[in-house]
Amino acid sequence: MNDKKQSRGALLGAAFLMATSAIGPGFLTQTANFTSSLKASFGFVILASVLMAAFAQVNIWRVLCVSGLRGQDVANKILPGLGYVVAVLIVIGGLVFNIGNVGGGGLGFNTLLGIPTRIGYVIAGVLAILVFVVKNAKTMMDNVAKALGGIMIVVILVVIFIVQPPVGDALKNTFLPSEAFSNLSPAILTLLGGTVGGYITFAGAHRLIDAGITGEENLGEIRKSSVMGIVIAAVVRVLLFLAVLGVVVKGVELDSSNPAADAFLQGAGQLGYRFAGLVLLCAAITSIIGAAYTSVSFLKTFSKSIEEHENQWVIGFIAVSTIIMVILQASPASLLIIAGAVNGLILPISLGICLIGSKNKKIVGENYQHPTWLLVIGIIVCVIAAYIGVTTFTSNIVKLF
Repeated sequence: MNDKKQSRGALLGAAFLMATSAIGPGFLTQTANFTSSLKASFGFVILASVLMAAFAQVNIWRVLCVSGLRGQDVANKILPGLGYVVAVLIVIGGLVFNIGNVGGGGLGFNTLLGIPTRIGYVIAGVLAILVFVVKNAKTMMDNVAKALGGIMIVVILVVIFIVQPPVGDALKNTFLPSEAFSNLSPAILTLLGGTVGGYITFAGAHRLIDAGITGEENLGEIRKSSVMGIVIAAVVRVLLFLAVLGVVVKGVELDSSNPAADAFLQGAGQLGYRFAGLVLLCAAITSIIGAAYTSVSFLKTFSKSIEEHENQWVIGFIAVSTIIMVILQASPASLLIIAGAVNGLILPISLGICLIGSKNKKIVGENYQHPTWLLVIGIIVCVIAAYIGVTTFTSNIVKLF
């Protein structure tokens, strides 16, 4: 009975770890910006990106969890050395984004309690480190992800109740958008990469592998957990969309430097502003935890010692991210541009590797049959993701220089 309880906890924890890894400071800014520009039609963008993200994630999680191999190990079996390349890309992208996540934590503390951002960086980093200091760190990580994810949903619901968004108009535009598709496609591509790009899609799958929930006999639970992760991220995205929509439909122009917090401020006054700080803080801490845990899970391939001292490596990863952010004392815009470009290239690579692996008997076993319809849709999403990666990389490198 206790084993079943632990298994259920790990499945739910994996879903929340993936979802809250996606829901970082960039997620909040991205959603607020697109809602401001696209209004109710952003509902269609959310729907399209969620469907594609779900198919990408189900493909990846099935292959990894059936094989019991982490992403880099599957890649190495397909092409020796490829896994190390993927691991390096994931770790670099995860480190740089974690610096931004720490920055978001400092901003959250400043918005919520008025604490100077530089001190907020340190507090956010220390809180994330404390999760991995305890004896049962992975269980604690699961519980923190679930608790903070729940807090975000409740707080945003309160703001929605205050701002009273036009739900009917949002629902209509979700299926029949008033904006031209050419205006919506860049947002769809951006959200797809932001939901399952980089380290994010691996976060939950690697958590299940660590918990020993692998093999064909667990496929049903694995599928539920993978879809649940996407649904949780989608619910937060939809709720945030409605909260911001209730403000921008009144003609309010949002502050581009912190649009999500400004939307809460404009819609619900100082109470809303403090709520925005709480949401930003929860989003930042869960993303710090998810990025650090998943990045280190990719380093395990390089040395057995890393696997044996996993918690210490995760703590070190968070500490380095925090120290760099404290030294920078500013938003590391250039680093985030580089990380965005790298992460834009990772999704089509990781999805492509798993699609190839789904037909490799040495990886998934002699008896496993990957559904053809899922493979075909996965290939379509992979092509779209490749387009995202190329356009993201080229546009961001141009911006950088």
